[in-house]
Amino acid sequence: MDLLSRALRSVKPSPTLAIIAKAAELRAEGRDVIGLGAGEPDFDTPDHIKEAAIAAIRRGDTKYTKADGTPELKAAVIEKFKRENGLDYTPDQVIISNGGKHVIINALMSTINPGDEVLIPRPYWVSYPDMVIIAGGVPRFIDSTLESGLKVTPQALEAAITPKTKWLIFNSPSNPSGAAYSRDEIRALADVLVRHPHVYVMSDDMYEHITYGGFEFTTLAQVAPELYDRVLTMNGVSKAYAMTGWRIGYAGGPKTIVRTMAKLQSQTTSNPCSISQAAALEALSGPQDFIAERARAFEERRDLVVGMLNEADGITCPMPDGAFYVYPSIAGVIGKRTPEGKVIESDLDFSTFLLEHQSVAAVHGEAFGLSPHFRVSYATSVAILTEACTRIQKACAALS
Repeated sequence: MDLLSRALRSVKPSPTLAIIAKAAELRAEGRDVIGLGAGEPDFDTPDHIKEAAIAAIRRGDTKYTKADGTPELKAAVIEKFKRENGLDYTPDQVIISNGGKHVIINALMSTINPGDEVLIPRPYWVSYPDMVIIAGGVPRFIDSTLESGLKVTPQALEAAITPKTKWLIFNSPSNPSGAAYSRDEIRALADVLVRHPHVYVMSDDMYEHITYGGFEFTTLAQVAPELYDRVLTMNGVSKAYAMTGWRIGYAGGPKTIVRTMAKLQSQTTSNPCSISQAAALEALSGPQDFIAERARAFEERRDLVVGMLNEADGITCPMPDGAFYVYPSIAGVIGKRTPEGKVIESDLDFSTFLLEHQSVAAVHGEAFGLSPHFRVSYATSVAILTEACTRIQKACAALS
């Protein structure tokens, strides 16, 4: 009898967390390592949100809540969806979970049967395929290219759908590329999905409020109301409100799916933290002006990073419309040699070279399913980013 789960044997630890841990290890040894792997804002949680949490503690709101979230927070989520996305949900169509990742795994575990396929555009957030495997499904991938803006085309989506396809996971703006789909691009994908009524869509909108240059964010169920009953729209407070550690995600969608997710949650984690729910209530219902201010700061950083990386020998860096990542191609350095004579054969080789020779920690593209690339998070200061990009330029210049 096997001790360990067969499903988990093929699940890999998070590469982003591994990079963060390696950078911390090198710093402890005295190395001046710049970490560009973290997927969280460097801004602090706003004070009014913190105060709401403190007030909840003082009120004694420290007991169990309903397993799928407090009525008050559900009401705030319903109002948010209506106000910002034009989507109408009832309380039994909404769930509050322990972060966005929890929403996704709840949905997959609630719906996947052995052999069901889940379509995942490449590049993808590192956790998507492994969560599909944990749920007993089969991840299938849809490729994108630099020419398509690292976005999936309707033709590629059409070709990927099979009778076994149950879900499409759709993330815009994207982690890791920052690519964001316009209303017209979403409409074109929706036209494909309309022809395949057995396919459900998980719309991961976590970076909704981090967009640039007048880009208009829209979500799938908003653009294509005819798909409303087949779309689970998920979001959270982690990115826009700088609340990664508070662990609150939420979703609205088909009643049958949401009810099953709530049943699963009641038998696993039970309710999300009561204090975090109070903080999330204030985040969604309180002042929102700081979001645009922080997005402007991220935009300045994006412009700096894209400009400097495109000046590095062998790197091509697209200009993303959202999130706080860039996903440069390093096709121009593949085949070159390091000063020690080692050939750069992959993006893992390049990321390793960056870390060893210039003390810059970034995640290699293979972890996100599309090579040869690497991901840079610019959720840190302009000064640190300037130094990091200078080091990357030096690393590229040292290759021959």
